[in-house]
Amino acid sequence: MPEARLREGVNHPFDGAQAKPERLGGAAAAAATQRQAEPAVERAIARAVRWLLSAQHSDGFWWGELEADTTLESDYIFFLHVIGQSQSDKIPKLAKYIRARQLADGGWSIFPGGPSELNATVKAWVALRIAGDSASSSHLERAKRRIHELGGLESTNSYVRMYLGMVGAIDPEMAPAIPPEVMLLPYWFPLNIIEMSSWTRGIVIPLAIVSAMRPNWRLPEGVTVDELFTRPGAKPKSLSWDAHILSWKNAFLALDRAVKVYERAPWKPFRRMALNRARAWMFDRLERSEGLSAIFPAMTNSIFAMLAQGGDTTDPLVARELGYLESYEIDGEDGMRMQPCISPVWDTAIAMVALEEAGVDPAHAALVKAARWLLDNQILGRGDWQVKNRKAPPGGWAFEFLNDWYPDVDDTAFVLMALWRVAEPDAERMRAAIRRGLAWLLSMQNADGGWGAFDHENNRQFLNTVPFADHNAMLDPSTADVTARALECLGQMGWPASDPAIARAHAFLRREQTREGAWYGRWGVNYIYGTSGVLRALEAAGVGSSQEARRGAEWLRSVQNDDGGFGETILSYYDDSLKGRGPSTASQTAWGLIGLLASAGPDDHAAVRAAEWLISHQNEDGSWDEDEFTGTGFPCVFYLKYHLYRNSFPLYALARYDNLKKGRSRFAGVRVGPEEVRSSAGIRL
Repeated sequence: MPEARLREGVNHPFDGAQAKPERLGGAAAAAATQRQAEPAVERAIARAVRWLLSAQHSDGFWWGELEADTTLESDYIFFLHVIGQSQSDKIPKLAKYIRARQLADGGWSIFPGGPSELNATVKAWVALRIAGDSASSSHLERAKRRIHELGGLESTNSYVRMYLGMVGAIDPEMAPAIPPEVMLLPYWFPLNIIEMSSWTRGIVIPLAIVSAMRPNWRLPEGVTVDELFTRPGAKPKSLSWDAHILSWKNAFLALDRAVKVYERAPWKPFRRMALNRARAWMFDRLERSEGLSAIFPAMTNSIFAMLAQGGDTTDPLVARELGYLESYEIDGEDGMRMQPCISPVWDTAIAMVALEEAGVDPAHAALVKAARWLLDNQILGRGDWQVKNRKAPPGGWAFEFLNDWYPDVDDTAFVLMALWRVAEPDAERMRAAIRRGLAWLLSMQNADGGWGAFDHENNRQFLNTVPFADHNAMLDPSTADVTARALECLGQMGWPASDPAIARAHAFLRREQTREGAWYGRWGVNYIYGTSGVLRALEAAGVGSSQEARRGAEWLRSVQNDDGGFGETILSYYDDSLKGRGPSTASQTAWGLIGLLASAGPDDHAAVRAAEWLISHQNEDGSWDEDEFTGTGFPCVFYLKYHLYRNSFPLYALARYDNLKKGRSRFAGVRVGPEEVRSSAGIRL
């Protein structure tokens, strides 16, 4: 992005532009005369703004790569084989990428620097065998030994065994049963599809279709997995009875065995009805979305389901879904890698908030274009969230380009915070969109005062003992980080701390605080992410000096690294003693600084040191480097690296630091109060 365009609309002392007093305050004009003595923080902000503006897509959005572990490449090789593309030139590229990430002990990890993980290692071994690697090759021999050391194939999770059973590699009895008859269970029944999280529904319903159709798919000739068991045919550990006879796990295991008996029966009176309902559910959700649930496993499973029902890759619908999946491919020098999903709405909202905090003019062409793109992507149609939230009108945003069935609270809150400070010429359109978004957000608050991500009141804990719930994401209950985002959004809009929604959210966050003073991070790594978000939310809601906020800031100070940065390893999800501990990273240092600023202010010594770390680690082009994964998909199962985090969040943090240091005020845009939202949506207190 040319520098001229940056200067066209940025009112900030770093470029000498004359700030409008109502937007930046009088300090900007004075600072503009001192360009030669420009502070390091302002130079860092200027470079970061230029970099981020240059990264904007011509259509107005931002979109960074979403990186994950090699389970995706392994699954994609398996997928290509099953759909009849075993000769695809993609397979050697995917295999090259997998081989390059094998650890010295023979296994594969699920995050950089992590230990070998059993499921990832089994998937890699199977994928490389499909790709043509010999079982006797040194790298696969080492992988097999590591698999045995980690407990063998019998210790893998349910989904690994489901896929292997699907191709006849193991006895299907070794995997949990998912009959399509689950579609017939009414919503008032404690176990029904809507009580599963949105992503679980998208994964298991197509698998139920495949299971019922029993296609004759097989691994390549000569490829078997028997040698991956520690003992041939060993019983999966997850299907072993619990020591406590009266337990939910045993109840569900008994149900699993009953379903398997039913599957062997010649007469299944409800099978046709169940399959029809499962198909209808899936085909409905393939519309208004770029792939089922717009996530990799649900997308591949939906294609499996269509092929199992007699379709082929030339069918228009199958071909369309394959095209969506192919858009997740990234072909690089080190091979081909896959994204688990794509994040343009999320990336755009974060980038906009960072630029707005950095002083980019609210009428700047980049912000207006991005705002219009977001307005065009507001979801005004039906979705799964309506089953438990029937009276609320739609109005949220999804994570991806098109995933209308599944708007989420986190994206919606961040989008609203991005939109309200943009000087959009069509003020009525902007106000109406914000009002709809706030009404939807408010309606998604759970009875406990918190918010989940995609679902309303999705918190029946006993379902975590269902045999196929071992992906650690069966439910979508209230979490501190999503609740914080919603609370911050309402606070930014000027809603008072006494508002019932804010008071209930505040109470939820008080209950969720750990004894050390931190908050857990469900969607980001980990306690630094959670604590930063909550502290920012409490500040926005007008309770930034509360006791819990002071404790949160003190915890952040206690985990700050000696170099002034913040870092937290993913291992903190497994070991509580590692809360807030790890090498300093750009995104986590930014989060730490944001949290400190919210509670302790810019003169706090820890905040100053964090700002200095960000300034000293910035590249000349305005970007930051970061190899670590700091995003979370499913704790202890799946992690992510958002490639724009390392640039958007540091810019926001430094800009916030500079603004607080200089006492600048910001342009206040479209604020929609609680009375307007509740009256327009018919919501009662």
